[in-house]
Amino acid sequence: MTPEERYEDLVGEFEGTDGFTPPPGGSGFGRGALRYRRKIFAMFVRGELVVKLPGPRVDELVAAGHGVRFDANKGTPMREWFSLDPESALDWPALAREALDFARSS
Repeated sequence: MTPEERYEDLVGEFEGTDGFTPPPGGSGFGRGALRYRRKIFAMFVRGELVVKLPGPRVDELVAAGHGVRFDANKGTPMREWFSLDPESALDWPALAREALDFARSS
């Protein structure tokens, strides 16, 4: 399954979730983003799943070699954004649910 197909399946997993908005499409930042009450909690960028998680959780995932801090091509890694390595065995839906829970709590 391609990363694009995995992301499409991920979008389908959240349909019907209270407060969830699927990707709007179009162009610009957030065009492929999953939102909870207008807050982006996951997105598909350059073929990778990117999720917003607490900083210490991102530190843990990076230290375990599952990916890197997302930098939005600006050269400055973002503290609470994690870009999952496509080769990582982490479960996309579980990681996205974790990001949704974080969005709900903030």
